[in-house]
Amino acid sequence: MKFILKIFKKLLITLVVLIGISVILLYATDNQYIFRGVKLTYLKGNTTANIDDRLDFDTRMISNGEIQEWELSENYNQIPLTDTLFKELEVYKPAGFLIIKDGKILNEHYFNGYSDTSLTNSFSVSKTMLTMMLGKAIEEGYIKSLDQSIVDFLPEFKDDSLAQQCTVGDLSAMTAGYDWSESYYLPLNPTAKAYYGRDITEQMLSRSFVKESGNEFEYLSGVTQLLGIVVRRAIDKPLSEYLSEKFWKPLGMRTPAYWALDNPDGMEKAYCCVYSNARDFAKFGQLILQDGKWNGKQLIDSSFVSLMKSPNLSAFSKVEQPIYGYSLWLDYDHSTPFYSLIGHLGQYIAVVPEHNMVIVRLGQTRDRRGTKNGVLPGNDLYYYVDEAVKMVGS
Repeated sequence: MKFILKIFKKLLITLVVLIGISVILLYATDNQYIFRGVKLTYLKGNTTANIDDRLDFDTRMISNGEIQEWELSENYNQIPLTDTLFKELEVYKPAGFLIIKDGKILNEHYFNGYSDTSLTNSFSVSKTMLTMMLGKAIEEGYIKSLDQSIVDFLPEFKDDSLAQQCTVGDLSAMTAGYDWSESYYLPLNPTAKAYYGRDITEQMLSRSFVKESGNEFEYLSGVTQLLGIVVRRAIDKPLSEYLSEKFWKPLGMRTPAYWALDNPDGMEKAYCCVYSNARDFAKFGQLILQDGKWNGKQLIDSSFVSLMKSPNLSAFSKVEQPIYGYSLWLDYDHSTPFYSLIGHLGQYIAVVPEHNMVIVRLGQTRDRRGTKNGVLPGNDLYYYVDEAVKMVGS
């Protein structure tokens, strides 16, 4: 018995020493964010970020103004969900599902305790919002054009020859050639560090560029965060404030929103994490569908919106079908052509121009069965688009 206790004691000491060494190494390599990440994911029963984590982070309010409510269709919630659509929604922990037809809410459903005022995480849907802010900043003269060098705003890269070739437009089009690894489940990863770390600007500016920009599409959240820093420096005010002034208030959003920060007085996590509700998210899809016009006023230049919706052909020269414009996912070869804003856990704002329709799906997880319904990430997106089209007909 004493022998067993002696062995156990040695193993316990070894374990404590190994844990101590691991902690020292994590701090020495500036990876202490992992402790926060573990606390906010695994210890809460999750394997990745979740849609309800707003209170886990510092945030900055995106103020709203005079509310402009959506008009309800005369057939509001009169058309039943198809069986296929209902099963897809039921299984993958939805929060909300919304169909806007001809500028009016046709169908609206909420699940699992969520409602039309629930604020959930946008994840990468915010990338498109940021590009719209970029378009507005160009329109207002803060940024010369999409062709302006990023070094004008990020002098930290002035000695990086590859960075010197990179334009503001490359950041939006995901053709920047930046050193980044995109993973939402690996703890030791720059994406995880950006999410749980405390100084996202320092993190972005300490990395480098590894290949020529402008030639190849590569979806990287770090690139969008660089764009956020560019826009922030150009407009000389917080991104949340600019989003409020140029879009949230003019669109008549029903509630304030919140944008997650890296620290209490810090930088917005521009590549993700605007917390809002389904009805307000839908207005971004409707605004893009209407080429930037809202209630007779041009909120953003129509030519810029058109560019966002156009395939970036030079970035897809090696593949048959281009799937990205400027922060918009595109599938114009689908049976019903559409484009979409897409977020990590199945946050979708899909726009189907042929049917004058916007579809919003929010939820806690998404269907990852790899059904090959289409070319865009998130094959379940095609269920929502195709089944909604069946519901509304022509």
